[in-house]
Amino acid sequence: MHSQPRPAIHKPELEILARQGMRLPGAVLNHLRSAGIYCQPTVSIERQHQSRKYVLRGVESGGAVVPLGAYSSFVDEHGNQLAWLQRVDSIQANGVHAIVVAPVLIRLEMVRIERTYDLFITRHSLVELGNGTRPRLESSVLFYGRRGNLEMELWGKDSGFCGAVSPVFYTRSGESAELPAHFERATAQVTAASCCIGCHHCHLLGPSPIAAEQTESQSGANPGAPADAIC
Repeated sequence: MHSQPRPAIHKPELEILARQGMRLPGAVLNHLRSAGIYCQPTVSIERQHQSRKYVLRGVESGGAVVPLGAYSSFVDEHGNQLAWLQRVDSIQANGVHAIVVAPVLIRLEMVRIERTYDLFITRHSLVELGNGTRPRLESSVLFYGRRGNLEMELWGKDSGFCGAVSPVFYTRSGESAELPAHFERATAQVTAASCCIGCHHCHLLGPSPIAAEQTESQSGANPGAPADAIC
């Protein structure tokens, strides 16, 4: 991941960068395309007609081959897991895995080349403009780590550490660039995702939790049947 020193980015440009995702060199994009890795970091505004409100829509996607990987997904503002709207099954690996909708999304986007990682964490929310008009998408950068390093082969002999480790990032002056504490777990998960060869599953989004009272009600309908056997 070699690049020229970057000039200072002004606030309007920074918001555009936060909204669109990492700007990858053409060579990296071509290699990802050739490897069959499809990573879609886009965040869009969608209107729910039944509830007459707007939400944000994101896609968990990506995967890896041995030399490189790319992955994008979402958590809530506290770094906790979000429930997917729907899981997407596909014959093709390293593509779309799930779709999520929420009023606020924290996106984690990671690109890996061998043992070198770039990490981009951004916040996305809706700003109401009043008068029933379509809200505006507000995006901001929470963390941008360039050329982070992790001397482990999570796609091979060190796969047992997947989900428990993440790269170390430094500032341009050589100081340690610390991640926001509440995103450390999600960063470890997206690190594992960027090393998941032939990925077919979600690493960050998950199913909606089943309420305890719903489980008890279902169990009471047929005491002899396991909860997962009730439709």
